Amino acid sequence: MPTPNPRHPNFPIPGGPVLRARGWRQEGLLRLLENVLSVGEDPDNLVVYAALGKAARNWASHRAIVKALCEMEEDQTLLIQSGKPVGLLTTHAKAPLVIMANCNIVGQWAKAEVFYELQRKGLICWGGLTAGAWQYIGSQGVIQGTYEIFMRIAEKRFSGSLAGRFILTAGLGGMGGAQPLAGRMAGAAILCVDIDPERAEKRRAIGYLEQVAPDLDTALAMIDAAVKEKRATSIGLVGNAADIYPEIARRGIVPDIVTDQTSAHDLVYGYVPKGMSLDQVRSLRDDGQGQLMAASRASIVEHVGAMLEFQKRGAEVFDNGNLIRTQAREGGVANAFDIPIFTEAYLRPLFARAIGPFRWMALSGEASDIARIDALVLAMFPDNRIVTNWIRLARDNIPFEGLPARIAWLGHGERTELALAVNRLVEDGELKGPVAFSRDHLDAGAMAHPNIMTERMKDGSDAIADWPLLDAMLLSSSMADLVVVHSGGGGYAGYMTSCGVTLVADGTNAAAERLQHALTNDTALGVIRYADAGYEEALDEIAEKGIGHVPVG
Repeated sequence: MPTPNPRHPNFPIPGGPVLRARGWRQEGLLRLLENVLSVGEDPDNLVVYAALGKAARNWASHRAIVKALCEMEEDQTLLIQSGKPVGLLTTHAKAPLVIMANCNIVGQWAKAEVFYELQRKGLICWGGLTAGAWQYIGSQGVIQGTYEIFMRIAEKRFSGSLAGRFILTAGLGGMGGAQPLAGRMAGAAILCVDIDPERAEKRRAIGYLEQVAPDLDTALAMIDAAVKEKRATSIGLVGNAADIYPEIARRGIVPDIVTDQTSAHDLVYGYVPKGMSLDQVRSLRDDGQGQLMAASRASIVEHVGAMLEFQKRGAEVFDNGNLIRTQAREGGVANAFDIPIFTEAYLRPLFARAIGPFRWMALSGEASDIARIDALVLAMFPDNRIVTNWIRLARDNIPFEGLPARIAWLGHGERTELALAVNRLVEDGELKGPVAFSRDHLDAGAMAHPNIMTERMKDGSDAIADWPLLDAMLLSSSMADLVVVHSGGGGYAGYMTSCGVTLVADGTNAAAERLQHALTNDTALGVIRYADAGYEEALDEIAEKGIGHVPVG
């Protein structure tokens, strides 16, 4: 039976043993679609996160997708074009059940204004990364990635600990809302700014923010006290980052770490310019887009200018993947890219070995299934410090949103090994139901984004999008249950292409075959991508794991 959802009463959390579809593979994907709406920011409008990231193009498309998933056989494949189902074709029982292509626009036309026009005509929608692929698990997925970034900074700059350190950031939406809990879990005192009081209150209500300060003076005093006591805390402040960051700099205060996760990628539906209320911004989104984009970019210039000033004064400043540097540079900040991107600065050695954000969701809806898998992970990977540390922290600190789920940074071979072990637990009846496996699109072979994932690649291959396309074709050949290719929408239009995958471990031999091939080949391609670019870590991984790389030259 579905579980009532107090946050979105019209979108219950799926679960239970009763199937509406003709098999667990189809039912699993249906539940994941329901799940991203149950944890979404604006499910009434099908928006999961990032202002525009949608689970389906419109409600007619959503209803048609649900109907197809319920009625389709295992030898059929559902084709989805930008959130709209367009075909249900006979393939074979080992083919993907769902193949998606979301928001892919021909290069010269891949611009924000073209996207908005196509969106107005009802011809396209942006799937974000995991929103349109039905893989979003609430803030937890972002929390771990943010936590790992903070811990890599701790190792790099602060002798391994963030106790007594001040993190300044902004953005408390579906992605940025993970930051306060991640910062507190990392041991820091973190101040999170957001223009929307409802977002701040939401994060406080679920425990991500410990308190919301009434004004900047109070917020800074609270942070200062926590820093002196070396006490981890998370403080929210309602305000515009383009006002707050420069004011903190003007006062001569230098945080230890500065970043930002506002929706700066979208100058119309995401970022809110200084001097404008939320209502004013909403009123301009249809007929005043040019004015709104200009005002947003002007604010970002001041916002990033303050970040650069903090960097000049010794703070560790990084771009968290929201395109804010790009917007600032287009607004005239010539040195915006003096701020490094988080992937290159902290995580590239992990990605070179295809270690990245792997995730699993209990389709039963039972938290006990995740608890059992937590114990399994700790038993299987006792020497993997990143994974064991995270699982213990997550058990104590991460509330489930929607379907119980977990994420952990596992690499080549590890993902396959865990998924096969879980599939055996399902087969043996040790779990209440099947488990779905997925990953973030920000993964070794799965994303081309020259301002985030592939910035400053060793061989200069930043903008080459062949890799996520190869990944999608490889995953389809490897029998994955769902395969998707996404490109950017809104302000991200023209900036990225990514590939996503989902598999359902239902305890069958057929599931084991799918898991073995798809997960192994997915990470193998990731290692090959970095080996091809000349990264020593990837070449070492190939030699150690026997990955089928074909060297040239």
